[in-house]
Amino acid sequence: METLLAEQAPRIARFAARMCKNRADAEEVVQETLIAAARTLPNFRGDAAISTWMYTIARSFCIKQRRRGRTVRQADTSLDDPQSHAALTLSDDQDRPDRELGERELGQAVEDAIGELAPMYREVLVLRDVEGLSAAEVAETLGLRVDAVKSRLHRARLAVRDRLSPMLMPPQLPPTAPGGQCPDVLANYSRHLEGDMRPEMCAELENHLSQCPRCQGMCDSLRRTLSLCARAPGQAVPPSTQLLVRVALQRALDAR
Repeated sequence: METLLAEQAPRIARFAARMCKNRADAEEVVQETLIAAARTLPNFRGDAAISTWMYTIARSFCIKQRRRGRTVRQADTSLDDPQSHAALTLSDDQDRPDRELGERELGQAVEDAIGELAPMYREVLVLRDVEGLSAAEVAETLGLRVDAVKSRLHRARLAVRDRLSPMLMPPQLPPTAPGGQCPDVLANYSRHLEGDMRPEMCAELENHLSQCPRCQGMCDSLRRTLSLCARAPGQAVPPSTQLLVRVALQRALDAR
């Protein structure tokens, strides 16, 4: 029970906050998830990691919330839609924020960019790049094939990076490599991070980046985007929810 509340609950709260985007709905999902997990914990056999098991439960409640129409609905538009790549812009205020405020602003921009993704892409990116699950664990949680998870993940990463690019890239982009022919470095770099590139392709990518400051800057912006995702803080679980979970778990144990 202590592990459930101390280690898993903040992760579930963070996942629910990003999937629901509505605080009341997220809190309800957290409560329902933890109580459901508490009631079934005595029967947990350890066939999967406890985190994967709990994310699966949380996801089911997030889907139910969307079906009930309580969350702010997001259109499941294709990531290829040019309008879906609208860039984030910075405020033109004369008084620029200091470094700490700038980091908070960037963190909020990450949250906004993740929130703009369609649910099918958002859940993959949150589980992989925020929560740190492996691609195989994400596939198990979502009931997908690993290759389908990675396909969605690459597109989600590039979409978030596109939205953050005005904040991460210099106003004047450096020149391209000699000849001006650049491969799809961002997609390739994302695949490289998942270990899905052959050694010779990795060598080609590294060689191109060493000669093309523009592509190097683009990959650096993707790397920083993923770093910002990984640094997302957990969410506090209200004491009232923790109490409900403890009571539900104690009742489940007493009933055995």
